[in-house]
Amino acid sequence: MTDVTGDAVSSADVLHTLFRSDQGGHEQVVLCQDRASGLKAVIAIHSTALGPALGGTRFYPYASEADAVADALNLSRGMSYKNAMAGLDHGGGKAVIIGDPETVKTEELLLAYGRMVASLGGRYVTACDVGTYVADMDVVARECRWTTGRSPENGGAGDSSVLTAFGVFQGMRASAQHLWGDPTLRGRKVGVAGVGKVGHYLVEHLVADGAEVVITDVREESVRRILDKHPGSVTAVADTDALIRVEGLDIYAPCALGGALNDETVPVLTAKIVCGAANNQLAHPGVEKDLADRAILYAPDYVVNAGGVIQVADELHGFDFDRCKAKAAKIFDTTLAIFARAKEDGIPPAAAADRIAEQRMAEARKR
Repeated sequence: MTDVTGDAVSSADVLHTLFRSDQGGHEQVVLCQDRASGLKAVIAIHSTALGPALGGTRFYPYASEADAVADALNLSRGMSYKNAMAGLDHGGGKAVIIGDPETVKTEELLLAYGRMVASLGGRYVTACDVGTYVADMDVVARECRWTTGRSPENGGAGDSSVLTAFGVFQGMRASAQHLWGDPTLRGRKVGVAGVGKVGHYLVEHLVADGAEVVITDVREESVRRILDKHPGSVTAVADTDALIRVEGLDIYAPCALGGALNDETVPVLTAKIVCGAANNQLAHPGVEKDLADRAILYAPDYVVNAGGVIQVADELHGFDFDRCKAKAAKIFDTTLAIFARAKEDGIPPAAAADRIAEQRMAEARKR
């Protein structure tokens, strides 16, 4: 999904986006406050056309309340598209808690947040996101049964990074199939930016498939862990700026922050395929055309990184890893279908993915 709210917005801009059907169209936005615990949160429900809205809880020190609302609107809309493309019977929702999780997160605050989610009666199902973890969801679940991403000890599936990485790998294989006629990554040079929770699992898949892997991460210990485990198969470069310029790079996998594809990086990118786990990789809508103009194949982020949401959705029905993995494996076919639709309609893959998702949601509303 491309960003529809911008980086810095006024309160008037937020309301305009909320009620503008082409870019907003949200069903419900709830502002939550609990003075006793200090909770300030926004819960945005973009769509329930396919089922209860599903999306994580982001805990972040936003510069303003307007920025928090804008982020919730953008992220929840993206979840509608992600869930639709993943074939889930869920709409899109997202929550953001305002504040620095390192200093203001408490058990009392999380319990208060759980009560807020519970008050929606199942219209929104929450999970982990930036700044929240499995242990946090265990606390939230004490007040709210519509909570996923819990620990196995508390009836959950635990860390969703494993299936997120597996899904990205399937999207990468589909990209190779489309561009080179062969899904194997053997002999291909793949650059992975960000080798934390998801990235290091992705590296495991790539090495096992015979790829030559180049990595970078702002955390030296994350890089060292992988280099020590795979001497000879993996090399490292100083930073992302160096990674995107690596000679002979076949695939670039952004697995860290959003906005990795922008006006500065796309012109110097040496890879022929971009397929990674990071959310909101396109800095603005025009970037997808810039990629196409350079003949760089882009696998839409919200399609290939859907393994995690597939896992948390399955948790609602009694988690089964093999069932989830089978669903995540279908990301290969979905990615190929997007490339075929893009070619047929003469549009970039990101636009093709949006059209397919919108069609599924529109058909659901007619029922």
